[in-house]
Amino acid sequence: MSLPGAFFMRWRVRLGYPLAVVVVWFSRPAPRSILLGGLVGGLGLCLRAYAAGYLHKQEVLTVSGPYAYTRNPLYLGSATMALGAAVAMVSWISASLLLVYFAIFYFTVMRREERELHTRHGAAFAEYARAVPLFLPRLRPSKVPAGSSGAFSFAQYKKNHEWQAALGFVLLLGVLILICYLRQR
Repeated sequence: MSLPGAFFMRWRVRLGYPLAVVVVWFSRPAPRSILLGGLVGGLGLCLRAYAAGYLHKQEVLTVSGPYAYTRNPLYLGSATMALGAAVAMVSWISASLLLVYFAIFYFTVMRREERELHTRHGAAFAEYARAVPLFLPRLRPSKVPAGSSGAFSFAQYKKNHEWQAALGFVLLLGVLILICYLRQR
C-alpha cells in the first residue's frame, strides 16, 4: 500500500467537509442556479443510488448494472453531484476548487482501488478492465462473464450507506437556499 494512495483513501471524505465550507463561502447562489444545480446533482445521486444497489464491496467483482458501462459509477455520480454543486454555487472559485479536489483525490483513489481489485480478482478483473472504461461510460453495456450479474437491491443500497450522500447534497442545497434568502433581505 503506497502512502499517498492510503492518504487519499482515508482523507477524501474527511477533507470534503472543510472544502464544502470554503466553496460555500465563495458561492453566489441564485434561485435558478440552485434549482438547476439541484437537478444536475440529483442525476448524480440517482446514479450513485443505482450503483450502490449493485455493489457488494469486498465480496464479488461487480460487473452488472451501471458497472457494465463504467468501472466507477459511484465516482461518476459524485462528479455529477460536484458539477451540480458548482452550478448551484455560481462561483468560478468554488467550481475550480471542486474540480481540483475531485481530480486529485478521486483519480488517485480509482487507481488504488483498481490495483486492489486486480490483486483480489486477477484475470477476471483484467478482462473486465479491458472491456469497461475506468470513468467515462460506454454507450452499450459490456457482456463480461466473470463477476456478479445480480439485480439492483435496495437492501444493498442501505448496506452501502448511500443515503449519506443524498443527505449531504440536500444539506448543501439547504445552505445555499439560506444564503440566497439572506442575501435578498
